[in-house]
Amino acid sequence: MDDSGFSSPLLARRRVLMRSLVLTAGLGLGTGLGRARAAEEAERAQAVGLRVVEVAEEQIGIPYAWGGGDRIGPGPGFCDDGNGYLNGVCMGDSTVGFDCSGLTLYAWYTASGGTVDLPHYASAQYRTNRPVDRGELRPGDLLFFSRPDAPLHHTGIYAGGQAMIHAERTGTRVARLDGVFQDPRWEPEYAGAVRPAPQLSSPRSRKAPASRR
Repeated sequence: MDDSGFSSPLLARRRVLMRSLVLTAGLGLGTGLGRARAAEEAERAQAVGLRVVEVAEEQIGIPYAWGGGDRIGPGPGFCDDGNGYLNGVCMGDSTVGFDCSGLTLYAWYTASGGTVDLPHYASAQYRTNRPVDRGELRPGDLLFFSRPDAPLHHTGIYAGGQAMIHAERTGTRVARLDGVFQDPRWEPEYAGAVRPAPQLSSPRSRKAPASRR
């Protein structure tokens, strides 16, 4: 049966109803696709975070070097303003390794395929990334520590299970610290965490390595 038997007002209402049904179905399909895409990107972001931890674990045992480390790996350190010294001796100038923010920038740059390029300063890494509540931490997030005399003086990589991988200070090596939130040194100084965001949809090409500090 065609539409010729319907009155004009009835036909108009029928057409409006059909358009509404088509539009509703389209919106539902779009919402479903959007949710699926968001879930996929969240899963990929978590995978990058786990890879950050893997990269950091591969650096365990490398010496601490004040100012050391960049996008391509461990680098020579230096001494300035009391940093880089051990028992009054400048160790930074003769050590190839990572400082705390050098380790985090290297791990994130490598794990993200070059889409996360963090600055080589703990305070700048904290300011330029999204804050994360302690109860929402996941592997790869960056932990930060502060004292009244040294705001945001240290950062490390959350490894899950309340563990942290970090480059602590001159004379030490990159290490894993279990129970960071029960540690008498670090728990009182905990200042917050951030989560860098890799570009998952259209990653850019890797940048040329920067010169070391």
